[in-house]
Amino acid sequence: MREIIFDTETTGFDPLTGDRLVEIGCIEMVGRVMTGTTFHCYFNPERAMPAAAEAVHGLSDKFLSDKCLFSSKADDLLEFLGDSPLVAHNASFDFGFLNMELQRCGRPAVDMGRMVDTIAIARGKHPGAKLSLDALCTRYGIDRSHRTKHGALLDAELLAQLYIELTGGRQIGLGLVDDADRAAGDTTVRIELIRTDRIYRAPRPHAASSEELVRHRNFVETIKDALWNGRDSAT
Repeated sequence: MREIIFDTETTGFDPLTGDRLVEIGCIEMVGRVMTGTTFHCYFNPERAMPAAAEAVHGLSDKFLSDKCLFSSKADDLLEFLGDSPLVAHNASFDFGFLNMELQRCGRPAVDMGRMVDTIAIARGKHPGAKLSLDALCTRYGIDRSHRTKHGALLDAELLAQLYIELTGGRQIGLGLVDDADRAAGDTTVRIELIRTDRIYRAPRPHAASSEELVRHRNFVETIKDALWNGRDSAT
């Protein structure tokens, strides 16, 4: 199954009060394996960047001033997303900004039914634990030493690794496409179960034989004053 892991960076917290999307990073996964295909773009928000937001992601007014408008890349983004499930951390935040930008340029909103929220998955697995991307990467041993500031594509890469761990980890053997299939344009990921060569062994009998039952009965009869004989403890 094809899935898209994505993250966004913005000018603030609320698209309904004028905050805008300034970066999106998307990673394609097929069969829970990253294919190496990505979509990444910065956008000019047509407004000033608040200092608090710049401190988080480092995207300044100067850096964004010559970047394209979201509307110029909307069709390319929608084509990349296709009809695949969309995985994000605190997904309602990212979906809110994505759909606001799509609405602004007259494109259809992404169906919220496609949303997969890794915070909701993590909350079910680790109730009461810290659920930030940093905290969960630490819990699962995912290296984030190269993450000095938030970045949409970098965070999507970390999230892709986290999503694999949250949904079972690498507990299956993966038979990836070989060179011949790749050359023929077949990029299907084939999944095979581990240990298909296991030898079947019939279960061993565990019931006592007739001879064993006789020996046990004879042994029990040699026990004096056995509790199971109902002897009155007061006598």
